[in-house]
Amino acid sequence: MGTIKVVGLGPGHFGGMTVEAWETIQNASPLILRTAVHPTVNELSRRGIVFSSYDERYEKAENFEALYASIADDLVSRAKAGENIVYAVPGSPLVAERTVALLRERAERENVALTILPGMSFTEVLCARLGVDPVNGLLIMDAADLDRLPMDWPTGLIVTQVYSQAVASEAKLALMECLPDEYEIVLARRIGLPDESVRRIPLYSLDRQPDIDYLTSLYVPPLPRAARFDFSPLTDIMRQLREPGGCPWDRVQTPESLRKHVLEEAYEVVEAIDEKDAGLLAEELGDLLLQIVFQARIAEEAGVFSMQDVVDGITEKLVRRHPHIFGDVQAEDAAAVLANWEAIKRKEKPERKSRLDGVPKELPALMAAAKLQGKAADAGFDWDDVAPVFEKCREEWQELKEAVGQKDAAHIEEELGDLLFAVVNLSRFLKVNAELALLAANRKFKRRFRKVEEKVEAAGGDWKQFTLQELDAFWDEAKRAEGK
Repeated sequence: MGTIKVVGLGPGHFGGMTVEAWETIQNASPLILRTAVHPTVNELSRRGIVFSSYDERYEKAENFEALYASIADDLVSRAKAGENIVYAVPGSPLVAERTVALLRERAERENVALTILPGMSFTEVLCARLGVDPVNGLLIMDAADLDRLPMDWPTGLIVTQVYSQAVASEAKLALMECLPDEYEIVLARRIGLPDESVRRIPLYSLDRQPDIDYLTSLYVPPLPRAARFDFSPLTDIMRQLREPGGCPWDRVQTPESLRKHVLEEAYEVVEAIDEKDAGLLAEELGDLLLQIVFQARIAEEAGVFSMQDVVDGITEKLVRRHPHIFGDVQAEDAAAVLANWEAIKRKEKPERKSRLDGVPKELPALMAAAKLQGKAADAGFDWDDVAPVFEKCREEWQELKEAVGQKDAAHIEEELGDLLFAVVNLSRFLKVNAELALLAANRKFKRRFRKVEEKVEAAGGDWKQFTLQELDAFWDEAKRAEGK
């Protein structure tokens, strides 16, 4: 069984290679380069270093991932055959070098001894040129991976392997999904070499640069805080409120004590949506978000989960449950999407034995009824049209009247529940959310009752001086004022 030792050729000039890497190269047999298209290689040849490379594979591979995988497989196979290989890559083996990442996986799986010597990459030189300190955070991505770039990232971004005009054009389009067209970026070409170029350009002009080649990279400065999404101010404030010396009220709260606030804030969001008030909606969404962050902070203090776990969990779930977007499943319309969603959910939750499982116990009764009916309908337990649903409502209404005539309180409650359940089923057939419909009716009642109050107050405020018929007249006047 042989071994593999990985070294870096440095950012470009021969002096950027470490002494350890140079001594290893001098004693290598064999020495294999990922690519001989690198400025340092000329100096290796001049000094009599014998090597081979994988350059011929670049023309034959279907894509870079397949190319890098074939290189890693070949290195491991040769080591298993007894060769002690020195594998040299541009820059540092530990910075943006996909073959090394794949090589680690395969060497561990095949029990091949692998040593990786750290080296200097172009990022150190670029940071020096730009005056950027990586301690503030730095995201490094291959240009081919920019389709996985998050919509909002808090640090500077280095994009490697911008080796052609076509790649530059694709990188520009990907970055424009997140940044203004005029956003200033840095084009870095041949860093560390005598003819290096580091210049600032607007993003829209990236693919118009005439000198892009295999030694071209980009640096994208971080967006100013005001221009990007940032969760940290809210989480930082919540942490401070909960710490010793923080707010006495916030510090004594528990998940149970906050339950009612979660419900209240959710309903206030719904009300803002119904009122079509964008400013109020933003405010109410913030109040609801506060409750989420509050719960996550309490859980983090208990070592249960963190806010990041919450975000990661829902992100992973969205990917899993949208295979028609992130996988190879076909879904032609919203109904197919919903069917896929429910099928995936059933697989993810095998502990649910009944189709009616999964309806929260604390859900408002109207919403719970609609969910139960919907789950039953998904199983095929449903009427074909709305006519028998109307008939069921009439039947339950008649049974309620009979129960009232019998003056049996328990029976009255049961029959009233059956009637409400039937009405919810009717709302489902009519594609009306019963909970929202009742909330709207509540608001309408409050609005019209307030008009009645104003009439009473204008007459001195004594309700007893008005008959029910007079109050009804005020109510009808309020209805007419609304055009009803």
